[in-house]
Amino acid sequence: MDAVDALNEIAFWLERELAPTFKVQAFRKAAGIIEALDPGEVEARARNGRLKSMKGIGDRTFEVIRQAVDGGVPDYLEGLRQRGQQPLAEGGTELHAALRGDLHSHSDWSDGGSPIELMADAARTLGREYLALTDHSPSLKIANGLSAERLREQLDVVADVNAGSGGFRLLAGIEVDILEDGRLDQSPDMLDRLDVVVASVHSKLRSDRHTMTARMLGAISDPHMNVLGHCTGRLLQGSRGTRPQSEFDAERVFAACAEHGVAVEINSRPERQDPPDELIRLAIDAGCLFSIDSDAHAPGQLDFLQYGAARAASNSVPAERIVNTWPLDRLLEWSGRGA
Repeated sequence: MDAVDALNEIAFWLERELAPTFKVQAFRKAAGIIEALDPGEVEARARNGRLKSMKGIGDRTFEVIRQAVDGGVPDYLEGLRQRGQQPLAEGGTELHAALRGDLHSHSDWSDGGSPIELMADAARTLGREYLALTDHSPSLKIANGLSAERLREQLDVVADVNAGSGGFRLLAGIEVDILEDGRLDQSPDMLDRLDVVVASVHSKLRSDRHTMTARMLGAISDPHMNVLGHCTGRLLQGSRGTRPQSEFDAERVFAACAEHGVAVEINSRPERQDPPDELIRLAIDAGCLFSIDSDAHAPGQLDFLQYGAARAASNSVPAERIVNTWPLDRLLEWSGRGA
């Protein structure tokens, strides 16, 4: 098989398994190095061993390249493929199959680790009909949030991806920060140009219940907002440690979401599992729409939708109220962006 494809596929499976970043990056980096070379040169250097002396090519990546050049599926990749046949989560199989797309993902334009094109390719490979690219907004400087100028440039890249998409649609979007006064952290003119707007709280998560409720209600009333992202902000595990959920009046917030047609996100990242089960059930009772999203920061993490589907199914979320089970034209009609 093609050595670049083998290295990138290995990185995909490792990302899906939540392998350490340095391990994933070793394969992504090696793929970038040999992709810049003529295929004949890669083959020659692999066979005579000179490829191993190149900076960024280690013992394992060299072994993968050599086995690919020799015409077989590398042993390491085959092992990962075998492990990948096992589902990530128990339950939710039918609901996962009904998901047509994903409304929350990040690229290396903000705090993701991979180019836009690679994220789109992975979504297409997973059978998605659409993927929203939702990099962060300006105030989240730690995540390299996009200014209006950078977002404008990104829209051109999205258009280029869609020009050769073959039926797949990369949606122009943003994960916009909900500011302390409830405003959305991007100009209305730019938000008007997007297909999907996910809005989330990322700062002062320990604010008191009254303050946080007012902040969220202010954002939900903005007609640009489509999805309320990871509403409690909690972290249950992972490299960033743990964090308790924010305090807010969930009944008022979910009633506002239902009134304004804002979907409550079921965030599929295993370290978030946000909202908690009791809040999912409260949002169902409030009449809310939902969006099951991966919040992927790397291609392999796009498959995290399995986790979200399992949680939605265990809480009996009606499939017809999950917006990313909808076909694209209906989704865009709901988001207010038209087809």
